[in-house]
Amino acid sequence: MAAFVARYAAAFAGVVTSAKLDPAAIDRQLSDFLATWDGSRELREFFVNPAIAAAQKVGILDKLNAKLGMQKELRNLLAVLITNGRIGQVSEVAAAYRKLLQEQLGIRPAEILTARELSAAERDALAAEVARLAGGRVEPSFKLDASILGGTVVRIGSTVYDGSVRGRLERLRETLVSS
Repeated sequence: MAAFVARYAAAFAGVVTSAKLDPAAIDRQLSDFLATWDGSRELREFFVNPAIAAAQKVGILDKLNAKLGMQKELRNLLAVLITNGRIGQVSEVAAAYRKLLQEQLGIRPAEILTARELSAAERDALAAEVARLAGGRVEPSFKLDASILGGTVVRIGSTVYDGSVRGRLERLRETLVSS
């Protein structure tokens, strides 16, 4: 990650927290902009074209904002990225901002591997148990891995909790070999 990405992300996270903005609302608005950004090659080419004046680009941003309804702080971040010729890295800035904000809010990412697809109720119950295990809020991401045979494997930071059938069999094998 480029150093400027971290600076923009940190500055925007500071604005969001100091102005006591709703992070969920900002995240939805940011997602709406990124969906528009990712969905339109022409829009991306227009904004990154150095031959077009920054003022003209900001004018188009304001027209786009009339449809998206972004809060002024988010609009201002995008305008600064445009003015400084960094709008092409808006996705990187958004990802760094989201990561930084989660850290500030004490939300830890948790990767949860399961051998089968879980229902919504099972996902919610498992996420709540993982949050209890982590001692705080988590942002779960669920992945399927049939090779674990059953159970779950949870990764929170560098800590791995292996409750899989495969893991139990490996531990049993190690115990039998060492005896």
